Amino acid sequence: MTPRKAAPGVRAGTQAHLFRSVARNLGLGIGLGIGLGTTAQAQAPATSAATSATAASTAISVGQTQLYNATGQNGAQSTPDSYKGSIVEGRNTGTMLDLTLDDAIARGLRTNLGLILQGSAVQNAKGQRLQQLQALLPTITGSASVEVEQINLAAFGLQIPGLKPIIGPFQVVDFRAYLTQNLLNLQALNTYLAAKHNFTGAKLTAEDARDLVTLTVGNAYLLCIADAARIEAVKAELETSNVTLNQAMAGHDAGTSPRLDVLRAQVDVQNEKQSLISSTNQLAKDKIALARTIGLPLDQEFRLTDLVPFRSLDEINPDTAFQQALKGRKDLAATQEQLKASESQKKAAFDDRLPTVSFSGDYGDQGTTPGHSHGTFTATGQAQMPILQIAKNKGEVEAADAQLQQARERYSDQIQQVNADVRDSILDIQAAAKLVEATHTNVTLATEELSEAQQRFHAGISDNLPVSQAQSQVEQANDQYISALYQHNVAKLSLARALGVAQTNFHDYLGGK
Repeated sequence: MTPRKAAPGVRAGTQAHLFRSVARNLGLGIGLGIGLGTTAQAQAPATSAATSATAASTAISVGQTQLYNATGQNGAQSTPDSYKGSIVEGRNTGTMLDLTLDDAIARGLRTNLGLILQGSAVQNAKGQRLQQLQALLPTITGSASVEVEQINLAAFGLQIPGLKPIIGPFQVVDFRAYLTQNLLNLQALNTYLAAKHNFTGAKLTAEDARDLVTLTVGNAYLLCIADAARIEAVKAELETSNVTLNQAMAGHDAGTSPRLDVLRAQVDVQNEKQSLISSTNQLAKDKIALARTIGLPLDQEFRLTDLVPFRSLDEINPDTAFQQALKGRKDLAATQEQLKASESQKKAAFDDRLPTVSFSGDYGDQGTTPGHSHGTFTATGQAQMPILQIAKNKGEVEAADAQLQQARERYSDQIQQVNADVRDSILDIQAAAKLVEATHTNVTLATEELSEAQQRFHAGISDNLPVSQAQSQVEQANDQYISALYQHNVAKLSLARALGVAQTNFHDYLGGK
């Protein structure tokens, strides 16, 4: 067999350039996040990344569901999709906007629709609390009336000798103030306490929503970084494919390579171009999704200025982390407030059978005209007690007791869910850290394999089939490495969310700029 001649004009070291590009943009330069209902499209070997995106999206969806049900009352009617939207802030500046991760999260905390709706839920709960409070406060009303009347005594069966049956018309002017006050009403008191606990729970839910906004916006930002890194990787792979194509064409022109090598190399180049188109389009779409979560105009051009490096966390004790989460999770505290509200509601249902004591009175000026009037008043103290409403009382207590049992069970389950969230996140972090190490090694090996195949083809020892196969291995290794970094950063953000510190400490978990 005649050895193949080296193709002229071939740039040596292209495979090294490919690896450096991937390592610079993926290896120690980024972390990946979820994409608000979208999954990054890449080359064919993107199954593991898509699986990771689905798992992370499911985890956040569960967290949102827990958030909405935290107090049992939500006048804003939030939905999980609310956190994908926002209220647009400002207009297109006409210039390129530099967007840091801190800026994105700060914008999300101001404009994210889910958080705004939670604020409306707090306002609704506050209004309900004030309504119930009024039953414990004095109520004062006033009235002014002018009445002209004529009376027929005969219509009432009155016949008085010497007195005409028709009296009037005459005028009565009355200016009066009325006062009512509950002196003892345990049902009203406990109903107010229930509304007060619901109001506190709504405020805690809104605070927990800030953690969820941080998680959602952070993941959207990280996904855009990942998309940009994937584009750089595909460009490097396209450059390598072009080098191989040039080698094949030079060899074919020299009569040392068959036409099949050229066709195979052309197919590889076209595949990379298709991947580049897909990756570029996905970045544009994910930037739109990010803009939607933080209130940026959709026509505003912006670039991401932060990179999130790979950073392993220190060993975390699950029991210690669980105890920290019990203190830090606002949604758990909101569920506890709901439990207290249910306890107060049950007391109120029982108190409906107890006596109530109230005072009412009025004072005013009454006469035929304002100038011919005199002060008058009434004062009434009243005690009331239901005597026979057995079915009503028993039904109210039974219904309130059922709600209380549900609240207790929900709170107990929420504690276990927090425990599971913490432990799941720790396990995911540990597994993802090992995957990062393993896939990084795989990228190195696949790049070496590609280098060997290119050298053999360049030397004319073999055709370019091993080169094509090695390029596919590099693509797959890169995608698996991206997926591992993605899983690692999502797990760290999920742990911050599980501990209730996502908004305040997300830099500590992602590793900073």
